[in-house]
Amino acid sequence: MLRRIAALRPPPRAAAPVGAIAAPYSSKSTSIPQKQQRVRDHAFDGIMEVQKRVRRFHALYSLLLYAAAPTVPSRAGGSGAVSVPFTRLGALARRQLRLAPLDAGRFLLRHAHAFHLFLHPVHRMLHIRLTPRAAAALGAEADDIAAALPGASVLRLRKLLLLAPPHRRLRLEHIHLLRRDLGLPDDFAESIIQSNPSLFRLTPDGFVEFLPSPTDPPDLTVAAVERARERHYREHRAPGSAEEDARFAFPIRFPPGFKIGKYFRIAVWKWQRLPYASPYADVTGHDLRSLEAQRRMEKRAVAAVHELLSLTVEKRTTLERLALFRDALGVPKKIKEFLLKYQGIFYISTRGNQGKLHTVFLREAYYKGELVETNAIHDARRKLEELLMISPQRANLDRMFTSMGRGWDQLGGGRRGGSELRDEFLGDGGGQKKNADAYGAESGDDSGVESLYIE
Repeated sequence: MLRRIAALRPPPRAAAPVGAIAAPYSSKSTSIPQKQQRVRDHAFDGIMEVQKRVRRFHALYSLLLYAAAPTVPSRAGGSGAVSVPFTRLGALARRQLRLAPLDAGRFLLRHAHAFHLFLHPVHRMLHIRLTPRAAAALGAEADDIAAALPGASVLRLRKLLLLAPPHRRLRLEHIHLLRRDLGLPDDFAESIIQSNPSLFRLTPDGFVEFLPSPTDPPDLTVAAVERARERHYREHRAPGSAEEDARFAFPIRFPPGFKIGKYFRIAVWKWQRLPYASPYADVTGHDLRSLEAQRRMEKRAVAAVHELLSLTVEKRTTLERLALFRDALGVPKKIKEFLLKYQGIFYISTRGNQGKLHTVFLREAYYKGELVETNAIHDARRKLEELLMISPQRANLDRMFTSMGRGWDQLGGGRRGGSELRDEFLGDGGGQKKNADAYGAESGDDSGVESLYIE
């Protein structure tokens, strides 16, 4: 970190070379510009391309549980043997997910390692169920979330409430929308909040309040960036470096192709040395009339967003969920422009849901598209992602396709749609390969996949 900070120090005055590339803005001001153009980082966009399949999988899986509500077990990982008619699942997908008539069937066929289609031996209707590997992946995630309940989950929720001074409380519905990012169970209101009355209080108006406890660790209000800053300063202190250069600095790594001009370099160097209050500190009584105080409060807002992302399991969340905590974190109303101002710390990806979904990443937590410090919940989710990324060409689906019989017509919503899907996935023998190359990514030989279900 200190070497990067030293690299950001303003260079000695010298004549600009002829033909030098201009900075991303033309102003000679030594302040970070308010508006900046977003520079894409394909490593983070690639993560969101995978997440598109994961979101579609969970949406269809939720509909499968809803359709089989009377018979589904309570444990998420034990629902692999539950099957529902595809006609009901397809109708729900068209009505609730607004999918095109063939999109649901096409997704199920492309991800035969996660969903198994078969003709019911009694009802003679096309049914759908999870494969054992998909059910095992969901069960592993549920087990890891349950294992984190006594310590990590409670600590994350308490630190989240501490980010909302001075009352230290947040709306329960807002936390519920963020529960998956925080690695909390769906019933966290009962399993965490009501099970720990000495740590949390649920108010009648729907707020969750923080209650101080003598068992709290002394570093409960120490931000993650402060720990990383201290650790990096002790391990990588450069000779001749000043302590004030790293005391309030953030790890910064700009996306590839981001042009840094001389004045922008000076502005970042000055901003790194700017003091700010901790995101856990109460600053309601501070005087904000001066420009210097406003700059410090803006840097504190950066630290608050940084800390919230550090509390998440995968160091990312959607911009829409982050906006729910805007008042508590002290973030301006134009939150997207605010985060784009600090592209060296955060990255906003617009991939997924046709550009309507914005995902905010903590840049320092990733390296070449991979999470640097993994955890058990992330590893369990990664198994499901790898399962969805397996190409359908790698699966031995001939027997499953043959067992479907007239189920193709049910899958396509009629004879015409069934013929279209049959030609797409069977065709002349090359349709499946063409579909795999266009949609699926190859990941090893898996020719014997799901032999338990392909009978």
